[in-house]
Amino acid sequence: MKKDITIVLSGEAGQGIKTVEKLFIHSLQEEKLHFFSTSEVMSRVRGGNNTTEIRIGSPVIQSFKESIDVLIVLGKNGTERVQHRLHKDSRIIGEEKNIPESIATSFSTTYVPFKDIANEAGNPVLTNTVILGYVLGMLGLQQKIGKKQLQKTFKEKEEKIITQNIEALKKGYEIGKDAVIKIDLPRTKSTPDKIILNGTQAIGLGAIAGGCNFMAAYPMSPGTGVLEFLAHQAETFGIVVEQAEDEIAAINMVLGSWYAGGRAMTTTSGGGFALMEEGISLSGMTEVPSVTHIGMRPGPATGLPTRTEQGDLMLAVFAGHGEFPKIVLAPGSLDECIHISQKAFDLAATYGVPVIILSDQFLLDSYSLTEKPDFSDTSYKKHITKTTKKFETYKITENGISPRGVPGHGNGFVCVDSDEHDETGRITEDADVRTAMMEKRLKKNKLITQHVIEPTIIGDSNFSTLIISWGSTYGVIAEALENKKIKGLAYAHFSQVFPLPNITKKLTEQAKRIVVIENNASGQFAKLIQMELGIKIHENILQYNGFPFSIEHITSVIDSELSRISKK
Repeated sequence: MKKDITIVLSGEAGQGIKTVEKLFIHSLQEEKLHFFSTSEVMSRVRGGNNTTEIRIGSPVIQSFKESIDVLIVLGKNGTERVQHRLHKDSRIIGEEKNIPESIATSFSTTYVPFKDIANEAGNPVLTNTVILGYVLGMLGLQQKIGKKQLQKTFKEKEEKIITQNIEALKKGYEIGKDAVIKIDLPRTKSTPDKIILNGTQAIGLGAIAGGCNFMAAYPMSPGTGVLEFLAHQAETFGIVVEQAEDEIAAINMVLGSWYAGGRAMTTTSGGGFALMEEGISLSGMTEVPSVTHIGMRPGPATGLPTRTEQGDLMLAVFAGHGEFPKIVLAPGSLDECIHISQKAFDLAATYGVPVIILSDQFLLDSYSLTEKPDFSDTSYKKHITKTTKKFETYKITENGISPRGVPGHGNGFVCVDSDEHDETGRITEDADVRTAMMEKRLKKNKLITQHVIEPTIIGDSNFSTLIISWGSTYGVIAEALENKKIKGLAYAHFSQVFPLPNITKKLTEQAKRIVVIENNASGQFAKLIQMELGIKIHENILQYNGFPFSIEHITSVIDSELSRISKK
């Protein structure tokens, strides 16, 4: 009997698919079931076709799956874009008018008049609640849990609305029971002790834990979610949130906040970050810390604004004119989103450098269960010095890090400048001072490489084949490797992509074959490794169609590598 199932909701934008998703995944948590939910949407407010995939099964599930077990069609054109994902045992459910005859006769199809049932319950807008009830009944889950979620969701509404929703849930549930799917879903005792998050919320939580008290950004999907999340938390955690007039203003506001002693962040996407690059360079020259989050989406230009890609790595690594230290991080899981976002503030404050966090639409918009973060100790060092009258903002030190002062804290004058400057911060064109200051700033690179976030390594320590990835590809590769006999094979996932951790050289030198998996067209991380270490990459597995890697695709890649090893 199957122990996992993939359900896809397919309908038009504006039909409430996200509402069904929210109610359903919270019901799954109550049922002690693990899930992974991810969405792909068209770039429009109404119409088109959007889908949400909800996978239910073991805790190892954490990626997109191509094949669909149950397709629930909510509107017109709900089958067209996903037809290729259906298999011989797929089940299709929806109103007859929304399912083409050619599809209905090719697959097991159940016609359910969701809207008519909603009308019977009192209002056609209850259609999504009927669907929720149907799915719960179909999976043999508890109706009372769905009822609890409705009461929680609509607690601010009048009693009539709550009553109608419960009635709609009941009607859908009764019909769903007649179409029950026999499936043995593994339950775990730990799920109620976990929390439901998506990547956006996880990065926001990490920022709060890192002491973020100022956010300035100009909306640009998919990075906007972090701005919205922190705006909702602003009053609770004392965060000043400003929607700037543009991205240039946003990055400069962030620098102003850090200069004054704050801990600030901005969020954007690749196109917005392109406008911020001068500010990133200003951060490098003035040695004023900054934290910037980039939610990657496919470019160039507007590209595919609601899809996913890992196309901005080189943009981040080489952002800003001139040479100066920077740190680029790329979390691969919800847990890493929290801890790496928190760590970004510590790194920025410690070294006085710009820190860039790279995520993408897939990671930001996907929901799952993660361990409750332990924020019992969120203390951090501000790395701020009380200034004296002879304070030198850019005092040359052995390690390149000058004592950091802020205006008003002490008796000194904190002078910063975007021009080259001497130790006091005054402009200079002296060649010797320029050389000394450049060397001072670049000294930080040596320190940074000693305090890196090490890659996660899975597999045989005596490997001859090494798979490498970064960022959001972690979940799908880790899932594909589960229960595999991986003698001779190891997988290294990098959540710090620049500067490369020192262990990278050792790992790559041991490998006789290196395979790099990336969601871009040119193999950007592979090129970075080759450029930095002179290491040959033997194969790039690339995808750049706006979708994340599927578990089927990566499983085939790993099976191919295992076959190659076994033949040696």
